[in-house]
Amino acid sequence: MKGKLVIVSAPSGAGKTTIVNHLLSKGLDLEFSVSATTRKPRGKETHGKEYYFISVDDFRKRIKNNEFVEWEEVYKDQFYGTLKMEIERILSHKKHVIFDVDVKGGISLKRVFGNLGVSLFIMPPSVKELEKRLLARGTDKSDKVQERINKALEEMKLADKFDYIILNDHLKDATEEAESVVTSFLKR
Repeated sequence: MKGKLVIVSAPSGAGKTTIVNHLLSKGLDLEFSVSATTRKPRGKETHGKEYYFISVDDFRKRIKNNEFVEWEEVYKDQFYGTLKMEIERILSHKKHVIFDVDVKGGISLKRVFGNLGVSLFIMPPSVKELEKRLLARGTDKSDKVQERINKALEEMKLADKFDYIILNDHLKDATEEAESVVTSFLKR
């Protein structure tokens, strides 16, 4: 049956995007749901591929127009959300939807879609390792990294709200476990 949803969430730096990209490469009829955000692009990110980069005013207008399935103000004036039209676009292609979303967004999507979705929480092996990964990324200054660490500590307390918790201590093991969970879910 087409039209199932795979929700992947994690604290920033835990490896969710790497795992999502692995799942997309496995021929599971998954299509990536592009989220909207008000943050600026990082590195080589492009509008419409990794995110829909929109202004804070446009994002707020879309909230008022009820265009989001879920949205969060993750940091002050830094919004992320899932557009209803994006899910409809993917489902119209007879594909399954895969989401790479923040933790609160993942919980919201699971609440909205229930058994049509499976939710995976990617757990970092430790806060120390998470900090190391965030610093190695080189995209944030140390104060922003600390802000992300503090947020991660709160998000990790919410892991039990997900269907599966996958420890990303060794990437190969984590990707294989995620692939097994998702393959099994899509066959149901």
